[in-house]
Amino acid sequence: MAKPVDRLIGLVARLRSPRGCPWDRKQTHISLIRFLREETRELEEALRRGQGHEIEDELGDLLLQVLLHARIAEEKGLFDIQDVAGSQYRKLVRRHPHVFGRRKLRTAGAVLASWAEIKRKERSQRRRDVQRRPLLSRRRAA
Repeated sequence: MAKPVDRLIGLVARLRSPRGCPWDRKQTHISLIRFLREETRELEEALRRGQGHEIEDELGDLLLQVLLHARIAEEKGLFDIQDVAGSQYRKLVRRHPHVFGRRKLRTAGAVLASWAEIKRKERSQRRRDVQRRPLLSRRRAA
């Protein structure tokens, strides 16, 4: 039997399919922004109240938003939820050299400083990569 997350991914695909839900099919990245914000606020409130069942429910609502955005991107041929998970996995490994590499960081403050430095270098590299791309490719990526 499929795992719950796989079943949910399939359910979102079905909702967005031609025989799915008209409302879900109509949604775009932009139209879903307000729901993403709303679900994020509701999760924050649940976390502050500390109610486990409520946190679980709100995390599910936020997960649905992530899956909807990933599905919309998949339909456009951009990426899918597996790509999102893979990208996040690689980012976490890259930004935790004190766990997955030889670097030694002993305090939370040192970890935050390291994280900020790694993030700064990643942004700088992305800017250089964009500048190296031919103009036609940049127009398509936009």
